[in-house]
Amino acid sequence: MSDRPWEYLLLMAGCLAVTLPLEFVLRARVYRRPVRLLLALLPAVVIFSAWDVLGIVREHWSYSPRFTTGILLGVMPLEELVFFVVIPICGLLTYEAVGTVLRRLLKEDGRA
Repeated sequence: MSDRPWEYLLLMAGCLAVTLPLEFVLRARVYRRPVRLLLALLPAVVIFSAWDVLGIVREHWSYSPRFTTGILLGVMPLEELVFFVVIPICGLLTYEAVGTVLRRLLKEDGRA
């Protein structure tokens, strides 16, 4: 067993922490629209979770208990579900923040 089974979950928390300022500083408005966030996440989480479970059940891949917490959601490690939620959130925050910056730049330039 790994002496750092929570390392991956801490990495995911770090990803959220790094992109969280985009919500407040650049007004990405991802967390402030929870229904839109849920609707954006739901297809990715469902499809990738199903794909992952199928891959595990068919023994196409597996996850080492040495590098995970050992918490399973059926056959899928908790870390996988967390990944399928966190990475799209970080992507949405980044996308919305870039859009905000571009709109501001265009407005200052007089194009909008």
